[in-house]
Amino acid sequence: MSAEATNPATPGPITPGAQRRRGRPRIDLRRLGRAALLGPAARHRLPDAIGHVVEAHRAHHPDADLDPLRRAYVLAESSHRGQMRKSGEPYITHPLAVTLILAELGAETTTLTASLLHDTVEDTDVTLDQVREEFGEEVRYLVDGVTKLEKVDYGAAAEPETFRKMLVATGSDVRVMSIKLADRLHNMRTLGVMRPEKQERIAKVTKDVLIPLAERLGVQALKTELEDLVFAILRPEEYAHTRELIVKNASRTDDPLAEISEEVRGVLREAGLQAEVLIRPRHFVSVHRVSRKRGELRGSDFGRLLVLVNEDADCYGVLGELHTCLTPVVSEFKDFIAVPKFNLYQSLHTAVARPDGQVAEVLIRTHQMHKVAEAGVIALGNPYASPAEEQTDGDGSRPADGERADPTRPGWLSRLLDWQEAAPDPDTFWSTLREDLAQDREITVFRPDGGTLGLPAGASCVDAAYAQYGEDAHACIGARVNGRLARLSTVLSDGDTVQLLMGQDPSSEPSREWLEHAHTPVARIAITRWLAAHPSPATPSEAPAATRRPAADGPAARPAAADVVVDQPGATVRLAGCCTPVPPDAITGFSVRGGVVTVHRVECPAVERMKSVGRAEVDVRWGDTTECRVTLFAESFGRPHLLADLTEAIALEGVAIVSATVEPPSQQRVRHTYTLQLPDAAHLPALMRAMRDVPGVFDVSRAQHPSTTP
Repeated sequence: MSAEATNPATPGPITPGAQRRRGRPRIDLRRLGRAALLGPAARHRLPDAIGHVVEAHRAHHPDADLDPLRRAYVLAESSHRGQMRKSGEPYITHPLAVTLILAELGAETTTLTASLLHDTVEDTDVTLDQVREEFGEEVRYLVDGVTKLEKVDYGAAAEPETFRKMLVATGSDVRVMSIKLADRLHNMRTLGVMRPEKQERIAKVTKDVLIPLAERLGVQALKTELEDLVFAILRPEEYAHTRELIVKNASRTDDPLAEISEEVRGVLREAGLQAEVLIRPRHFVSVHRVSRKRGELRGSDFGRLLVLVNEDADCYGVLGELHTCLTPVVSEFKDFIAVPKFNLYQSLHTAVARPDGQVAEVLIRTHQMHKVAEAGVIALGNPYASPAEEQTDGDGSRPADGERADPTRPGWLSRLLDWQEAAPDPDTFWSTLREDLAQDREITVFRPDGGTLGLPAGASCVDAAYAQYGEDAHACIGARVNGRLARLSTVLSDGDTVQLLMGQDPSSEPSREWLEHAHTPVARIAITRWLAAHPSPATPSEAPAATRRPAADGPAARPAAADVVVDQPGATVRLAGCCTPVPPDAITGFSVRGGVVTVHRVECPAVERMKSVGRAEVDVRWGDTTECRVTLFAESFGRPHLLADLTEAIALEGVAIVSATVEPPSQQRVRHTYTLQLPDAAHLPALMRAMRDVPGVFDVSRAQHPSTTP
């Protein structure tokens, strides 16, 4: 069976999560089990066994139709009858407990109905067709999603494929993951009967994947209790020490948080602000983190104050009063209302200090914000626009699996769904999934067209390129960040404007170095796949220092220059290297030592300088030949194989390379200097275009610089 149970793993006066759950006592599972054994209640009556579920559900949805819950319980109880958990309790107590967890978080009726039935298809004779016939397509879809997750073993070898399927199911409907998280929480609560090694294995999977997913979905109530339960199993000594600290603090005669909360209530009362001020004890892991950060704990470190108001504007009103009347700790202020977290979380965070050194952290939010902060996507109810029984694609047909649009699905989940299909193998998927889940903050950057990209904190221009263009980002040659040229390795900040510069060649290559700067799964997987499919040896372009590449026949074999006619018999003609004139450039000449006439382009800066020192001009003109030599500069962004690609492009144009020099990279930009012999000067514009089309090259120009020696 999919769910196993035992007595609680951490007995004693305080258990993980116990501080937070003060309003409602824990279910007596054995009492519910006895009620379940009595069988279903009379038709149209609610069985006593689901009384707790109904009470919690009505607290959030007073007008909900309870008949689906009644019918779902009747089917689940009769199907599971005779099955027992390892603890000896009737199996029906497990779906009941899972459903109660979701009901307390405010899940809507469809989710609760599916939760009661979530193990029936896997563990009993009930079929998905029966579920559809009795409860509709929406419930069938949710039950099927949870069933698919449960069919895969959670062993180490199976984990990658397990969670690939989990993401697919979650992406199609976040309520599938909600049920799965509640299912795991109940199993973690009752894990103690299992062998220690199995407890540890399940706890590690929970820690690495399910807890981060709970964080992504914003379900803090589930996340914090799962953290405590995992903490107790994987780090028992530190858990025991933390528990002692909490017990010791509970026995204090004074309570600094209670005193500060009264002071806050007084401040808000005098300001005429209606607000509810609560003390929220920290859970075990939170206390442990604060202890490691601050050393010896003060009384105010064991909890935080929560101020609940009705309107968004009141949050800032409360903040202003607290900062005016009490001593604020300015470094602790964070505004997650103006800039919500990636998981929909909104709140103002601040801290106030007392003269005795006690510092109280304060969370300020509306009641609705608090509901979303605790329950995340569960608090949003049914994420689809139309009821399940009426949901169609507009033509009367129902949407196929995988085509459902969920407007509440967080951006990170959409991205994961995109790259999980592209992962070349389960190991790559698994490693990139864990890296992504380790990210705890998201930034937003803007495109020049006004669009936005959501990226994890620490993302670079490489990540932005693949987020915007997918595998077409292989052709990216650079970026502008806030209007300035930037390296692709540049780390982006929240609010940056990013313009990605793309080459024209669809067969462009990504650089192996990009992997060092790629933080998102979509970027890392796309680059890795390309590199794996295109292995190649090192090329001269990978050499970091300046290199020199002579032509095949060597630099000594100096080809003849283009034919220039000079009105000076016996003179030797030399084309100036400062401006490298070629037909049909307008040219002029100057006599220099040794009977040599240097030929310059008319607009060359050296012409004016030579005139100013009294050099006599010589009439020159192009002869009949069209062959010429020219020096070109190519400006590019650095990447592997660039020199090879440029020389190949030049060769394809039928041009001979006399010499090529590559300067050391500067700011990830590289300058290439080529001296070329063209068979036809008229072909120069086409050659320069071909060089500019090489991915990574952003400019090609004729050599023109001051020459000190004519």
